[in-house]
Amino acid sequence: MRTFLSGLLLFISASLFAQANLNVTDNFKKINTVAEAQQYIDANPTLKPALMSLSYGKDTSLIEKRLLRQKKGDVFSVGYVTYKVLDATENVAYRANYIFLDGSSLTPSQVDSLKKIITQKASSGTAFEQLSDQYTMDGNNTHGDTGWFFGEEMMPKEFQEAVSKHKLGDIFYVDVPEKQWHYIVKKTYDDQVKKDIKVLRANGR
Repeated sequence: MRTFLSGLLLFISASLFAQANLNVTDNFKKINTVAEAQQYIDANPTLKPALMSLSYGKDTSLIEKRLLRQKKGDVFSVGYVTYKVLDATENVAYRANYIFLDGSSLTPSQVDSLKKIITQKASSGTAFEQLSDQYTMDGNNTHGDTGWFFGEEMMPKEFQEAVSKHKLGDIFYVDVPEKQWHYIVKKTYDDQVKKDIKVLRANGR
């Protein structure tokens, strides 16, 4: 009889534990704001819930890296701990050097000729900054350095898209036909990714 009661208690405990685990995931799916997460934390202290703030490049443990790959709203478990990404913001900044050619002042054949001349000089070892000082038609005084930028308010959409698709050291052309803008570009830095997330975690699944 005692053995039977012990087995029954173990079965009930396992069932309750499984139900508690199930409830964590179910409840997390219903939580969408930091305020709701805080209410859950206050109501469930035995599950040791907590809010975590993580940043790409700053937090480097394996679980932190995995969390930073998730999207807003994702719920997943690792072992007996469950996580929900409540918020995620991401920006990618780019940096390059450029030479601007004004198509309203040059004929298409002149633009093409200058592109070839400049690219050949760069390939032969002439510093791109020096070439920018010599050829750019926008009067910049930064040797063509864009500085870190993201968003169309800083550089044309076509420029940003082209830089994002190339790797460090590439030299390539970007044209904005409707404005008659032409760029010869050298990507001078790897992309700089900034991602911040806020995560709710609790023991259980």
